[in-house]
Amino acid sequence: MKYYRNRPGYQSEGVLSGVEHASSFGDAKKVDVPKYAVINTSKGAITVELYKEGSPEAVYEFVDLCQKGRFKGMAFTRVIKNFVIQGGDINKPGSTEDWTSRGKHYNHLDTSLKHEAFMLGTSKTKPDGGGFDLFITTAPIPDLSEKINVFERVINCEDVVQEIEEVDTDEHYRPKAPIRIVEITLKQKS
Repeated sequence: MKYYRNRPGYQSEGVLSGVEHASSFGDAKKVDVPKYAVINTSKGAITVELYKEGSPEAVYEFVDLCQKGRFKGMAFTRVIKNFVIQGGDINKPGSTEDWTSRGKHYNHLDTSLKHEAFMLGTSKTKPDGGGFDLFITTAPIPDLSEKINVFERVINCEDVVQEIEEVDTDEHYRPKAPIRIVEITLKQKS
């Protein structure tokens, strides 16, 4: 079942590259953080809206890592249809490995942003050695509240998310052909 919602396109005013204009924000906690990000992938661009109020520390860390170019070349390491797409270090499978091996049995909802389709988040527990995994939900999954901090939602190009969701994977949900984040661009205005 597809959860695609047709939304209007957004202009690219106020574009700030995560690398080229790193000094534009200074310390993200002391100035206004961008309200939008465009995640350019090998399958197309995905525009997301940042929710500083819902998970401020995750947003600050995300903005900081964008400014440092951390996401350039990051692979989508797991693609689980009707569940989630994970981007991160393939050598540190993180939370998704744990969820797929033990099943989805976390039913406690919290007051943070809901885990609906097309929400982005990061793991509440960091893998050994740090890191920052990105998760994009592809269906409503309220049982992830215990595992993922939601801090963004897709506002344009859900079809790109669905295209990624439909790729062929191996038995461990790894895409057979590489799918990568080319770059993330931060924006103040839609």
